[in-house]
Amino acid sequence: MRAGLPYMVASALAFAGMGVFVKLAGQRIPSQEIVLARAVVALLLSLVMLAHAGVAPFGRHRGLLLLRGVFGFAGLSCVFYAVTRLPLAEATVIQYLHPVFTGALAWLFLGERVPRALGLAVPLSLAGVVFVAQPAALFGGEVSLPALGVLAALFGAVFSACAYVVVRRLSRDEHPLVIVLYFPLVTVPATLPFLVGRMVVPVGVEWLWLLLVGLCAQVGQIALTRGIQLETAARATSLSYLQVVFAAGFGVLVFGEVPTGFAVAGACLVMLGAYVAARRES
Repeated sequence: MRAGLPYMVASALAFAGMGVFVKLAGQRIPSQEIVLARAVVALLLSLVMLAHAGVAPFGRHRGLLLLRGVFGFAGLSCVFYAVTRLPLAEATVIQYLHPVFTGALAWLFLGERVPRALGLAVPLSLAGVVFVAQPAALFGGEVSLPALGVLAALFGAVFSACAYVVVRRLSRDEHPLVIVLYFPLVTVPATLPFLVGRMVVPVGVEWLWLLLVGLCAQVGQIALTRGIQLETAARATSLSYLQVVFAAGFGVLVFGEVPTGFAVAGACLVMLGAYVAARRES
């Protein structure tokens, strides 16, 4: 929790703010168009920062860098769709299954040590998702969240975990700005086929929301990349579950979305699972 802590806290706050602006913009604008706007801002900022730092933009491991971009595009597309369809806190909680997936994938592909308690973390986190989603078949009534939104958040967690593991591998000998660059470099062209005939021209304050989505995301991404460099993948990403707390606060303050008791209990289970997944064996 040492050197990487400030970076991961800053990342969590920035990404929670991004969720607010995604939800505001998504009231009228398609989620894939918001992904494109976020990527355009990130691409411009990344190129400026690379030029200022005097770093060559294309990196050494271009295949892995492109893979990082693909996973990032897929994950962000799922997350943005979920945020526009679900309450902000609930969408964030479900997506934050990714530390559990990250821990398992980092063990499989990077050889990082993961505690045996990972077997406990998975059922804890999945139980938490059930409490958050509150499916009518189990809880009765009509309180369940939209199934497609829940699935999008789940897939967002899986793709995010894949991206984090690739970032962890690349961070051994790639510059953080190069790693960050490849996300928008892949995402900008990847979004275009999904927007044919569906583009909506932003009006008024929507331009500001889109700009803030990109700015918050860029700050969060750079802080996250640096945090992952300073800690193991599982430990670093587990710290980012603070985004759940920030998102819940923003949801209440901005959208009047007060989480139910079941949702709060589910969030606690998901975060407990993330914590268990990130612990090292002594």
